[in-house]
Amino acid sequence: MEKHRVQEMMRLMASKIRMIADSISDEDVEKLIAEILNARRIYVMGAGRSGLVAKAFAMRLMHLGLQAFVVGETITPALNKGDVMVIFSGSGRTKTVADIAETGKEIGAHICLITSNADSRIGKIADCIVIIEHHRDDVDDDAVEFEIRQMMGEHKSFAPLGTLFETTSMIFGDAVISRLMEITKTDESALKNRHVNLE
Repeated sequence: MEKHRVQEMMRLMASKIRMIADSISDEDVEKLIAEILNARRIYVMGAGRSGLVAKAFAMRLMHLGLQAFVVGETITPALNKGDVMVIFSGSGRTKTVADIAETGKEIGAHICLITSNADSRIGKIADCIVIIEHHRDDVDDDAVEFEIRQMMGEHKSFAPLGTLFETTSMIFGDAVISRLMEITKTDESALKNRHVNLE
């Protein structure tokens, strides 16, 4: 088996992320930002590693002073019309996430999807979509796509099981926060004041 230095793998991932950044639509990003700024409350969701990215994004929104919640947490309030749901899903079709997205849409929330697959179950109901291209291992059964990826030990790419999507999504989310800081004229000291102080 071919061996690579960890640093080489990091540089390869960084170059791929740069290429992905160049492909992201300005119009799509501006629409996402407008949805966030116009939302009564922001509900963030994802499954697996995408769920961890979603939680990190929700934390930063809270640091900005916005009303942000993670879907599925015990203290998350009821969703209402005028709220926005930001979903991180590479496939756009993970069953548990898609089910909740459709429920949110029926309630009257706006759906924003960060994905590599606009033509997907969630993509079909989304009010705004940001496409983050990446290589994902092929799985035939849409309904169990996420669950299979979690269990599989084999992969075909240098970044296993959707890693590049999730890593790029994390960086994209942080960049969106930086842009929101500019728009809202929020400096870092204001963020620090909202940072957890119980640790």
